[in-house]
Amino acid sequence: MISNKIKEKVAGMIDHTILKPEATKEEIIQLCDEAKRYNFASVCIHPHFVPLAYDLLKDTDVKVCTVIGFPLGLNTTEVKRYETKKAIEAGATEVDMVINVGQLKDKNYEFVLKDIKAVVDEAKVKAIVKVIIETCILTKEEKVKACKICVDAGADFVKTSTGFNKGGATKEDIELMSSIVHPKLKVKASGGIRSAADAVMMIEAGADRIGTSSGVKILNEA
Repeated sequence: MISNKIKEKVAGMIDHTILKPEATKEEIIQLCDEAKRYNFASVCIHPHFVPLAYDLLKDTDVKVCTVIGFPLGLNTTEVKRYETKKAIEAGATEVDMVINVGQLKDKNYEFVLKDIKAVVDEAKVKAIVKVIIETCILTKEEKVKACKICVDAGADFVKTSTGFNKGGATKEDIELMSSIVHPKLKVKASGGIRSAADAVMMIEAGADRIGTSSGVKILNEA
């Protein structure tokens, strides 16, 4: 068991998430109700549900977070920028964008930088930008480079995973990412975090946010 003070701190670091394609309106309503009850940092949902979540959460401290270029990151830069614009207009104040991993692996770093910066520039001061680098399919050198590009692009967070690939957050990746971007950027651990022990391990490794669909379970375990 951990103290209520620590539980409150952990709750305030959780992006309460539903990104499965079959998510229904009723599930989003439940997600928002839980986020209000437990004082989570945000709800993380697909753009389609942003207006609904905004309406449900507009009188609370819970932020509306959505995803851009999700889950593959292969939309054109122009589409990512437009998607960001429309999400913010609908009420999102946090956006989690996916990089173009193929361009990173091709060492087309200028493309990756411009792709991220287009979303950052569109968000400006209206929304926080978290950049998903999909750590499970990157080498250590690629993870380091991706983190450095995120810093150069002016993002707010670097994030491990979409949760739709072959792996999620690991302690080692969070430690590596934190060592590169702190204190300029924050780190979001996402993918496979399903227990209180998982969450605490990620926070101790340097995570500033936790993306999970198991937020209620995590706090009940704690």
